[in-house]
Amino acid sequence: MAGSPNGEGKIEKVSIIISKGSLEGVYPGLIMANGARAEGIEANLFFTFFGLDAIHKKRQGAIKIATVGNPGLHLPTLVGGLPGVSLAMTKYMDKKMEALDIPPIPEFIEMISDTGAGLYGCKASVDLFGLSRDDFIPQVKDVITVGEFYKFAGGGEIIFT
Repeated sequence: MAGSPNGEGKIEKVSIIISKGSLEGVYPGLIMANGARAEGIEANLFFTFFGLDAIHKKRQGAIKIATVGNPGLHLPTLVGGLPGVSLAMTKYMDKKMEALDIPPIPEFIEMISDTGAGLYGCKASVDLFGLSRDDFIPQVKDVITVGEFYKFAGGGEIIFT
């Protein structure tokens, strides 16, 4: 069994797809990539749809918690939609993560990139949103097609967050 707890079938490569542009959509992929690199596992991150915000120069520092329709927050939808609730919840989570020494998204992405992980934007999403390579942080190696992503992912595990 690949990646089993007894050490059989060690995972050597992971490709992580980040498709959501919310705090709870971005951090799981970053944590998985960071953990992979810490274990010596090759890691590639593929940012698609709203996940592109995590690597967008102007947006990556403004990612918030999605408070509307997020069952994990246990807030009624009406409350989650009130002005300021998303910002307040985001600040609360930022403080909790800081206490656990989890860096803010821009710093975390730079740290993961520095370990040798590959960061890639999805060409279809980039085209869909009218973006260009210049809209992204320098750590992004390239904007690639899904087919090119599968070539990077070949022989490894694919994780969709």
